[in-house]
Amino acid sequence: MRTGLLGGSFNPAHGGHRRISRFALDALALDEMWWLVSPGNPLKPDTGMAPLPARFASAQWRARRARIVPTAIEAALGTRYTADTLAKLVRRYPAREFIWIMGSDNLAQFHRWKDWRRIARTMPIAVIARPGYDHEAMTSPAMAWLRRHRVPLARLRSRSRGRWSAPALVLLRFDPDPRSATAIRRADPDWAAHHRGAALRDPLTFRLVDEVEPT
Repeated sequence: MRTGLLGGSFNPAHGGHRRISRFALDALALDEMWWLVSPGNPLKPDTGMAPLPARFASAQWRARRARIVPTAIEAALGTRYTADTLAKLVRRYPAREFIWIMGSDNLAQFHRWKDWRRIARTMPIAVIARPGYDHEAMTSPAMAWLRRHRVPLARLRSRSRGRWSAPALVLLRFDPDPRSATAIRRADPDWAAHHRGAALRDPLTFRLVDEVEPT
């Protein structure tokens, strides 16, 4: 199973997340996409962050009828940083091939992430262009290191070449999607209340999201 990993706060999940995921599923010939709904982002303030159950519920609703699996497994793994999360996922699911999906806005600040080179060595990375971030991303310190590992899309799509290797970077472009969680929160500050009381079970851990505790 070739599986894309899209991490984020999903505060809330929206149509832009879904559109990017469906594009990546097709472009990279993936079997499914996992949305890693983060318990918290070390690079983002907690102010305005909705509770994990509400964010997970919004992701479940947006992912319906698609090859997208929202999960709060990061909370169950007890990891705070992406590098640690990805390392544990690779060990827990050895039969899967993972690829990390992120927008060019994240690539622009990727060098600030803890152990970002370890992330690149753990699995391939696909970067999706986002309006207004291309120049900053292409001139970032992380891109200066990753550029030598850039591979053509056809190499990652091919299933005849065996398992993926890393580091490997592929750049993807599609019609820009202007939607953002920030704009949604401004338009509907009480969006999380629509999901209040939701008792949803994580499809990977099989536990209720509001009961997940680090192990």
